[in-house]
Amino acid sequence: MIVYHGSINIVTEPLIGIGRRNLDFGMGFYITNIKDQVTRWAKQIAFRENKQAYLNVYDLDIEIIQKEFRYKKFDSYDEDWLKFIISNRKGGSDWQKFDLIEGGVANDRVIDTVESYIIGNITLEGALGELSKHQPNNQLCITNQDIIEKHLSFISAELC
Repeated sequence: MIVYHGSINIVTEPLIGIGRRNLDFGMGFYITNIKDQVTRWAKQIAFRENKQAYLNVYDLDIEIIQKEFRYKKFDSYDEDWLKFIISNRKGGSDWQKFDLIEGGVANDRVIDTVESYIIGNITLEGALGELSKHQPNNQLCITNQDIIEKHLSFISAELC
């Protein structure tokens, strides 16, 4: 599977332990198979930092990972996804149960719903109803360095 990582750096040898901990799927190396999604994100970061944006391209052996590692996939913005995201964003350690996590991003399209649920402005049913109106995009978070070293191959980096 071809995957991408947007950055203000060329990342030939990713490390899982240098990112922020309280993200959607915890601390790890984030990639996606949606080129446009990561290009937009990289350009936003580069603009804020007044730097150049790079699209890092990799080959990920997802079939081996699904068989040999602890792999979790969220197919929709459902209750399991919502609780997982909230736990991780609050500093929980649910992400540590998996070597690779795949699913939708809690981005601008859905974050207001997530936050409204967290603070109690809407019920779980209300949040799930709102989330069901959105088609998830995709992100993968590698939390196990062995996956990077053995099953993720850097192909190239290009300017965005």
